[in-house]
Amino acid sequence: MDSRPPLAPAYRTLPEYLRHWAETAPDRRAFTFVDHPGPHSRGVHRTLTWRSLDSRVRALAARLAEEAEPGARVALLCPQGTEYVTGFLAALAAGLVAVPLYPPGLPGHGDRLASVLADARPAVVVTTSRAMAEVADLCARAQVPAVAVDRVPDTAARDRPVAAPDAGATAYLQYTSGSTRAPAGVEITHANVVANARQALTAYGADTAPVTCVGWLPLYHDMGLVLSVAAPVVQGRLSVLMDPAAFLHEPARWLRLLAAHPHALSAAPNFAYDYCVSAVTDAQKAELRLDGVAALINGSEPVRPGTADRFHAAFAAQGLAADVHCPSYGLAEATVFVSAARPGEPLRRFALDRDALAAGKALPARPDDADAVQLAGCGTPAGQQVHVVDPVSGDSLSEGEVGEIWVRGPNVGRGYWNNEAQSRRVFGARPAGAPGGWLRTGDLGTVLDGQLIVTGRLKDLIVVDGRNHYPQDLEATVQDAHPAVRRDRLAAFGVPGDAGERVVVVAEHTRATRLDGIDVPALARAVRAAVSARHGLRLADVVLVAPGAVPRTSSGKVARALTRARYLEGAFGAGRAR
Repeated sequence: MDSRPPLAPAYRTLPEYLRHWAETAPDRRAFTFVDHPGPHSRGVHRTLTWRSLDSRVRALAARLAEEAEPGARVALLCPQGTEYVTGFLAALAAGLVAVPLYPPGLPGHGDRLASVLADARPAVVVTTSRAMAEVADLCARAQVPAVAVDRVPDTAARDRPVAAPDAGATAYLQYTSGSTRAPAGVEITHANVVANARQALTAYGADTAPVTCVGWLPLYHDMGLVLSVAAPVVQGRLSVLMDPAAFLHEPARWLRLLAAHPHALSAAPNFAYDYCVSAVTDAQKAELRLDGVAALINGSEPVRPGTADRFHAAFAAQGLAADVHCPSYGLAEATVFVSAARPGEPLRRFALDRDALAAGKALPARPDDADAVQLAGCGTPAGQQVHVVDPVSGDSLSEGEVGEIWVRGPNVGRGYWNNEAQSRRVFGARPAGAPGGWLRTGDLGTVLDGQLIVTGRLKDLIVVDGRNHYPQDLEATVQDAHPAVRRDRLAAFGVPGDAGERVVVVAEHTRATRLDGIDVPALARAVRAAVSARHGLRLADVVLVAPGAVPRTSSGKVARALTRARYLEGAFGAGRAR
């Protein structure tokens, strides 16, 4: 097992950290990509040491400098793997602005890729030999050159000195997932990403412990990029990567990697933990030992206490500790991490009165009350300031009052690329009686017992007869109302009506059932009855669709705004039951 690396000086850019580890620990493992070439593959490991990574980054940086001037954008259209890491770090080392994306063949994301490329206007594209065929056509149309990472010799410009980038310059554009609006490129500086990596390492106890970062989250997603690339580079830790598709095909692969690497630190959205519970077989569990897992971050979507309970119950016999689950909150505009529950502490859970929450107050309810809203605490701020304010007046709210979450810290980005007006509105907020420079997150939440609790998205809030309804709360009720409703693959939203806002649910049915084998009217009655009983709300429409029909963002979250738009366009016809 690798020995613990010495602490690095406090650099402000990732290329400086990379050079430090290449000089002080050249033969240590830096990044390992575990490929799964076949459906039953146990994984093929491909590893870069800090020396070999530094050589590849220097060579590619020199090649990119031939194609683009400093400050130009570089689109990363690489599959998951060490080439992606090399391309990202090379763009930064060359003084260019990386744009983390994905190859054109990613199913369901072609329109988003086109819109991002049109907005970012890259001067060069970085890809791999394997993806070059599909990338080449796109580049030809856009008249942009493409460079394959694996076709640049390691020896090229190995000794070329690399000047440290300006810490205040933009390092990359992190495009938002587009769950409530069109994707926007957040300008993340070199100092931002280093600050957030260090904040995350401290929050999860990885600043002093010899952790290994294990991840399958896509590297074009903010959480995947910071946890699987930036944090390991800052701390000199090993990062073990796998492809998201390999996880979805067989989630036990992720758990095997966690078991194989002591002190593993990993992250996944809420649905992934439930997916492991339902899909990992007893035979696969028998080969797992999870007592070495250091922390499991749960973020990217609402965190449900029941998910953590089910995951621990499913894998407790494999040695999984009950206190490694870390509900967290973050967003692209803050690089990613904002607040986190710490490993080694019990999960903080809150049962809240549903009617009071609808009125903007977080009042406790009995934990055994079936009508209570069950939420997990997302810990405390990770080295930054967090305020909950009235989104209209900017007045600070008291503990237990629900408002918009505002954030300030060294990790908050510069603004949106090529959108000064929106940048001023979102990144220049000023709470009443306080200095400016706060980030409006657009998320609703409150603070209870020192814990940040996220209740929903401001733009997703459904208001009927003056009462607030959180869509994820409605969705939780719907998916529990009938076994044919696919979990975490449904959207609740409001649409205009003659007498005010009407509420609609579009839900996928489970893969194990066929639409023609489901009594859709009976399902709709069960859903309507459950929503009426629990929320006092009448659903105007219930639409059941095939698996995969509900659109999702690039990070895997349900795209409610896009689902709503498609519903209004009449795109969902089959399975409707009024």
